[in-house]
Amino acid sequence: FPFPYTPYLIQERFMAALYSALEAGRVGIFESPTGTGKSLSLICGALSWLRDFEEKKQQEEARLLALEDSGREGKQQLTSVEPRPPDSKGTAGEPDWVTAFVQKKEERDMVDKLKEEQIRRKKREDRLEKIRHNVQLKYAAKRKRSEDDETKHLLQLSKEVLSEGAGVDFLEQLDHNEDELILAEYESDEEKKVVPGLEEDDDDLEEEHVTKIYYCSRTHSQLSQFVREVQKSPFGKDTRLVSLGSRQNLCVNEEVRSLGALQLINDRCMEMQKNKHEKKSDEEMEGKKRRVSRTICPFYSYEQMQFLRDEVLVEVKDIEQLVALGKETKACPYYGSRYAIPAAQLVVLPYQMLLHEPTRSAAGIKLKDQVVIIDEAHNLIDTITCIHSAEVSGSQLCCAHSQLWQYMERYRKRLKAKNLMYIKQILYLLERFVAMLGGNVNQNPGCQAVSQTGTVLKSINDFLFQSQIDNINLFKVQRYCEKSLISRKLFGFMERYGDPATAVKTNRETQKLAGLQNFLLTLQQGSDKDGSLQGPPVEAENDQLRTASPLMQIEGFLSALTNANQDGRVILNRQGTVGQSSLKFLLLNPAVHFAKVVEECRAVIIAGGTMQPVADFREQLLSCAGVDPARVVEFSCGHVIPPENILPIILCSGPSNQQLEFTYQTRDLPQMMDETGRILCNLCNVVPGGVVCFFPSYEYEKQVYAHWEKTGLLTRLATKKKIFQEPKKANQVEQVLMEYAKCIKRCSQAGGQMTGALLLSVVGGKMSEGINFSDDLGRCVIMVGMPYPNIKSPELQEKMTWLDKTMPRAAGQAPSRVLIENLCMKAVNQSIGRAIRHQKDFASILLLDHRYARPAIFNKLPQWIRERTQVKPAFGSAFAELRKVRACILITA
Repeated sequence: FPFPYTPYLIQERFMAALYSALEAGRVGIFESPTGTGKSLSLICGALSWLRDFEEKKQQEEARLLALEDSGREGKQQLTSVEPRPPDSKGTAGEPDWVTAFVQKKEERDMVDKLKEEQIRRKKREDRLEKIRHNVQLKYAAKRKRSEDDETKHLLQLSKEVLSEGAGVDFLEQLDHNEDELILAEYESDEEKKVVPGLEEDDDDLEEEHVTKIYYCSRTHSQLSQFVREVQKSPFGKDTRLVSLGSRQNLCVNEEVRSLGALQLINDRCMEMQKNKHEKKSDEEMEGKKRRVSRTICPFYSYEQMQFLRDEVLVEVKDIEQLVALGKETKACPYYGSRYAIPAAQLVVLPYQMLLHEPTRSAAGIKLKDQVVIIDEAHNLIDTITCIHSAEVSGSQLCCAHSQLWQYMERYRKRLKAKNLMYIKQILYLLERFVAMLGGNVNQNPGCQAVSQTGTVLKSINDFLFQSQIDNINLFKVQRYCEKSLISRKLFGFMERYGDPATAVKTNRETQKLAGLQNFLLTLQQGSDKDGSLQGPPVEAENDQLRTASPLMQIEGFLSALTNANQDGRVILNRQGTVGQSSLKFLLLNPAVHFAKVVEECRAVIIAGGTMQPVADFREQLLSCAGVDPARVVEFSCGHVIPPENILPIILCSGPSNQQLEFTYQTRDLPQMMDETGRILCNLCNVVPGGVVCFFPSYEYEKQVYAHWEKTGLLTRLATKKKIFQEPKKANQVEQVLMEYAKCIKRCSQAGGQMTGALLLSVVGGKMSEGINFSDDLGRCVIMVGMPYPNIKSPELQEKMTWLDKTMPRAAGQAPSRVLIENLCMKAVNQSIGRAIRHQKDFASILLLDHRYARPAIFNKLPQWIRERTQVKPAFGSAFAELRKVRACILITA
């Protein structure tokens, strides 16, 4: 395997196992601890296989074409062979001449297809090579863009001059502007007509998909890091790579980006495309009132997007570089990158985009006979569950009903019958959903008290019947919402008329808007509706609050209700008021959405730094998806650090011989919190640098902190380590980490009594995933108790019941019990894996709970930690071991 440096032995084994799995078309579960060069192993192993696969394919094509040529030359000899009698039969019962004809036709078709592929491939390679070496082409394209910009500018000036001279009545213009809020005439699937010009444009850009690798990871930053690794690898110059992302990450139209919320950006973008295709037909209409042209995205140019596509394929670029290229070329990176998918060899994308079928289809991703690698896959089951689950509050339901009803009343005379029918259906659905929560849509949800509070779980069918909506075709309603862009129209309506103060520009407009406000107010008073015209806030990634139509969120819930009855549950969560109550769809069987991926793909690799325990992947995901157990292969490797660089200890009792068992019944006892404090005090006396202590929850961490503050133990701890607490808000994490790191560095340089810092963290919080406590930042990691999930949670109880009904018992254990233990140990493994980050790193791990020593739990630790773990019944012997080394990782059990 080509590699940028001499690989570790475990990297060579990883690449060999990966190559073998791809070649055999397997589903692989690959585990390689963080710090062992997993990303490079994936890149070099997978791209080596792809290179060899392409070479073999081309050799086979050459062989078949050579046979075709030789077949033509030997045609005379073939015809000289004496034919069989006309009535002779072949093996299939058909006359021989029919069988021979069919066989020959299939061979000819295959050869013709191979020739077409060769021509297409040659054209693509020539085009990319020309762009790679001919700088003049780039300058020519840039010059043409400048000329186009100048032309557009002049046309705009002309229009402004004409409009000023014509003196168009402002009120008439306002009416025209309002046209964009009106729903277009809707046609269902049976009546659907082809939009002129749309399909032709797409076909021009569509290419045959070459065999490729789809690489998925969880976050935008992880994908960018992976692309940078590809750039540094031996494959960086020759690989056709394209990075995919959401419109939120790739859009270069500032007007659209400023909307903030992802759903708003998506809807606005799609509306602009629709405007582009409708523009010609509008301009060609004669004898009708002139319409003001609708906004069209200037970056949605096929010519420029084709140029961007080729630029992307010529040189490996991450998302930031792709956005910069889009701005420079005035081409949309979102669509330009999608047009590069067919010819790309490596497609890098967030795994939410790959795992959600409608998103996958919209992006033009075809998985048939392709390879998928899902990295950072330890939370894969939870991710699939979250993507296909949805929750809406009573406030959102009432607000959406109020907004939609006002919209319908405003435009009733201008809406076609089919639009009115669907709007009334959606209004009815919203009424019934609120009724299921014990409320009425015609009253303020914040003032309606719920008589019977609590949580109720229902099957999908029971929910549909009891809410009296089983007679409505939710598939059609879902499609209507998607195609009509009704949530976007509703948002535009509320944006325009929700706050008259921001919309006033002229006296005439003020009068008109005031009239509309009075009109809406009359409607509300007449039906005793909530006085708020604004929807609930939708939080954008930049933490800015944007007002959006709650109908966007509700569409996700409607979509979730179309799942099969056995695969999900509806949770009715009734709280104090209707506004505080909610409806939630819980997906129980994530395998139904993963099944298509493993069925279509040639091979699927599920990889991560900590994949233990893997039973969940095998049983809940692969087995339920119908994957043959013989097709599944597992690979797990150790760490590259020497055995003496890690000291994992399971501690069964503390300094005062108090047994360590942090169950829900015992962990709140003062003596248990005191014993935990004594352990930390002793550790902070001998461990240099940083100590990271993980608690099972924010609430418990807060409770222990308050107890230590009261008893004075916190003051004693603070003499050796400065104490930091993990913040709940994501935007504060970086600041806390910076202060933590600065403190450790300052203490190591200054010496003295203060030896570093203590960071109190939470399992499953911001610090337990994606944060590296390498070197002095994490010389000791402590796990307080076992972070079992809340077994009283209705969602978890339903999942446990479902597993016990559908899964076989393993080794005498109920599947629900296995699930609880696996969830706990996955969280533990993620947290303690934060400390060792590279070959020369060293740390101690302390697990504080005697239950970690039980075989069923102990065997779920990662192998490279498990084989070095010591079980210490008493604190004295554990402390003696810790004092022998410069650093320690404590696992208290």
